[in-house]
Amino acid sequence: MADHYEALGVARDASTDEIKKAYRKLARQLHPDVNPGAEASERFKTVTHAYDVLSDPKQRQNYDRGGSGSPGQGGGFDAGNFGDIFETFFGGGGGGSRGPRSRRERGQDALIRVELDLDEVIFGTHRDIEVDTAIVCATCSGTCCQPGTSPVTCDICHGTGSIQRAVRSLLGNVMTSSPCGSCRGYGTIIATPCVTCQGQGRVRARRTVPVDIPAGVDTGLRLQMPGSGEAGPAGGPNGDLYLEMKVRHHDVFSRDGDDLLCTLEVPMTDAILGATATVKALDGDIEVELRPGVQAGEILTVKDRGVTRLRGNGRGDLRVGVQVLTPTKLDHKERELIEAFAARHKVPAPALSQFQQGLFAKLRDRFLG
Repeated sequence: MADHYEALGVARDASTDEIKKAYRKLARQLHPDVNPGAEASERFKTVTHAYDVLSDPKQRQNYDRGGSGSPGQGGGFDAGNFGDIFETFFGGGGGGSRGPRSRRERGQDALIRVELDLDEVIFGTHRDIEVDTAIVCATCSGTCCQPGTSPVTCDICHGTGSIQRAVRSLLGNVMTSSPCGSCRGYGTIIATPCVTCQGQGRVRARRTVPVDIPAGVDTGLRLQMPGSGEAGPAGGPNGDLYLEMKVRHHDVFSRDGDDLLCTLEVPMTDAILGATATVKALDGDIEVELRPGVQAGEILTVKDRGVTRLRGNGRGDLRVGVQVLTPTKLDHKERELIEAFAARHKVPAPALSQFQQGLFAKLRDRFLG
């Protein structure tokens, strides 16, 4: 490996300014845009590496102590680093070696909000979604040109997509590269653009996207449909379509995860004597047994009659909160019967008990809210 000081032509006790001055002088002579020979290119890399090491006090100190100044020893030179230095000093990033840019680009993603009823969530549903978006132009099939024609090579940049210019700088005359203003960096020009899409390769249109919405989705959940978004310019690939779910409010049933919640109003006599009640669920009627003496706020659970789980097997439960209805208007005979009942069943006077925020209270709050 060449000595870094010899590569720059400076003494070992050279100052930072002397090292920088020597490097700039050599860089003007050896830069590939000025001196394209293979030997000059290799020397330019060596000189740049030497400057990278000696311009950093820590790396220079390590090198003076016997370190190699290689990447393993903190030298920090590699192809990526060289490219950064190249672009910093000469502004061209390789004299246009990246080639012309492509007209074909990926289309944008689209977001559609889909409203569902609660009963559609239980087992999933199918929807045909109307999307107003960009599609490939049917006239030119995304080529951007009138049928029978094709893009022509730009006569300014000769298909490279960039223009090179000599610019005076501290390092002398160096070559810089910038996108061609005539073809905007594409390297070709659409001489006869398609009249339908105005040379864009795509048009706005309304199309129908069939969607199978899985069971168990909830408000805020987004479903991704790859490739169903907007078509890209010049026939580029489609973006993705995202469907954001919103489950409409239901007057009777509410949801708690995969469980369904509802409130069953029970007459006082049924609560005392027991009865069989029919709950009209979202997926069919359910018979619910009320044991004699069922209490207000008690929760009756019906297994596997909730929402189908989005990720997993089976369904949640249906939880029925009991609300006992107390008669508010009694005739004379009914009142006598209640008074007789109360006389035979002496109970303590009403009193406060420990506060409990059970599921029934949550159900009540949910419906009231």
